Amino acid sequence: MENIEEIIKGCKNGKRDAQKALYNFFQRKMYSVCLRYTSNYAEAQDIAQEGFIKVFKYINQFKHSGPIEAWIVRIMINTALEKYKRIPTLYIMDDVVQYECDLNYNDIISNISAKDIIILIQGLSPQYRIVFNLYAIEGYSHAEIGGMLGISENTSRSNLLRAKAILQKKVIKDFSFGKEDKTFNNA
Repeated sequence: MENIEEIIKGCKNGKRDAQKALYNFFQRKMYSVCLRYTSNYAEAQDIAQEGFIKVFKYINQFKHSGPIEAWIVRIMINTALEKYKRIPTLYIMDDVVQYECDLNYNDIISNISAKDIIILIQGLSPQYRIVFNLYAIEGYSHAEIGGMLGISENTSRSNLLRAKAILQKKVIKDFSFGKEDKTFNNA
């Protein structure tokens, strides 16, 4: 297969070599997407595998109105969300609390690797991890997140703020090298 358009055409015609080429082309990227929505690598692999099955099943619905990568990412996200919709773990929280911190984040951030960030995000509970990823990484609005997850916009906002606060506490604790956390005494 020479280019992505030929691969897509082959997939639409049910050719196994084209499916393998598409899988090989996007496997690492989609695994990374799934990893953001799970708490471990095995779970991410399961979601990615299930997502690719859907990609091949619904490839004829791809209309070339945007990049194939964006279409596949959307399938991976929806597959991850479907997994968590079956588990009633999204808590309804109407109180929105603002968190502040007076530490120098540039010093702290320079000590964190991409792998560390993934591990921190994976440490969030599913409800916070999903909202955080959909908002901060994927760029969805709170209204869109609420619709996707069947929660209110305020619950989405609250879950995002709580996820940020948890991440902030973990970053300060694990990467500030002795700096005190003055912000979260009441949290």
